[in-house]
Amino acid sequence: MLPIRTSRPALAAVALAVSLTACSAQAASGPAGAQDPARAAAPAEVTVVDRVAGKPVTVTATGGTLTEVKVVDGEGGRLVGRTGAGGTRWASDRKAAPGTSYTVEVTSRAADGKESTSRSSFTTPEPGKVNKVTLAPGKNTTVGIGQPLSIVFDLPVTRKADVERQLKVTTSNGTEGSWGWVKDYSGRDRVDWRPREYWKPGTKVTLEADLDGTDSGGGWFVRDYRTGFTIGAAQVVKVDLDAHRLRLEREGRTVRTIPVSGGTPGGDKRSWRGTAVLMAKEGTINMNSETVGLGDAYDKDVDYSMRLTWSGMYAHAAPWNAAYFGRANRSSGCIGMSDADAAAFYSSVNVGDPFEITGRETKGVVAEGNGYGAWNLSWGAWKTKSALR
Repeated sequence: MLPIRTSRPALAAVALAVSLTACSAQAASGPAGAQDPARAAAPAEVTVVDRVAGKPVTVTATGGTLTEVKVVDGEGGRLVGRTGAGGTRWASDRKAAPGTSYTVEVTSRAADGKESTSRSSFTTPEPGKVNKVTLAPGKNTTVGIGQPLSIVFDLPVTRKADVERQLKVTTSNGTEGSWGWVKDYSGRDRVDWRPREYWKPGTKVTLEADLDGTDSGGGWFVRDYRTGFTIGAAQVVKVDLDAHRLRLEREGRTVRTIPVSGGTPGGDKRSWRGTAVLMAKEGTINMNSETVGLGDAYDKDVDYSMRLTWSGMYAHAAPWNAAYFGRANRSSGCIGMSDADAAAFYSSVNVGDPFEITGRETKGVVAEGNGYGAWNLSWGAWKTKSALR
């Protein structure tokens, strides 16, 4: 996903008045009908009012109207805008960004109909801190019906409403959804866009994050972001830890049933319940108990690893636990299965597929920021997490 660079405005609100030179009036001895100099129309006075980073560039005209305004940054990017107030005021659609030089060219018409052009320039100061984002899912990917659109910010976002206003989600079928602010498991601010219900297969989703020139409160954004993805097959994984069974459903029909063993009851090794979303298919990875705070150490390479939470819950092959598949929960919190079942299951599921996990002996519901736990909130509760509610 390549960032899109757009134009930017300034951190010093200094009005720049540019008087336009009027054409010279003819002498009294000139041709009949010549305009008397005392009655000659004064030129329009053009003022660049707002030249501040984080605000639109604003231009006004006194004693005339604006006919054309061009605002261009040092890289040739143009700030498009529109004229209002009867042609006497122009404002850019986008905000000016920090650390950017702008040239302003204004053509105005005086009361006598004569046009004049003026040029001016200004530079906004460099930002003290620059905020960046991490987007999920990746651009041009195909994901499961439970995958949210997720944005994690490098620096704190204290002006959440200002940021959220710059985020536009478009879907190919008018899917209803909402942004919700959560605290990522890493401790960073995060905002996810979740549909009201699971996505419809085939839906195409695009994000336009016009953040360039926006102050997050913890730092400035100095570029825009774009991404897009497609929703794949309607697959849901249903895990019943009481019955020790996993069921893969596709289009509402069961296509595979697998005996599993979940987290050991009675302590920190219990599994999470609720809806988790398959975050990544990581293949063979090393798992070490010390990384998840478990006392009795294990350190082993694990095949067909499928991440469900940031806190370390996976579905994976666990041949060392074969005696318990379909019979008892005896893992360290993950959902284990045989090598053969794991291989087939791994090839069948997609990132973004929801895992609906039930069971009495669990340690709680997956939190919104621990992976993608937004589905564990009702639609009404999720909407309240928007900064624009």
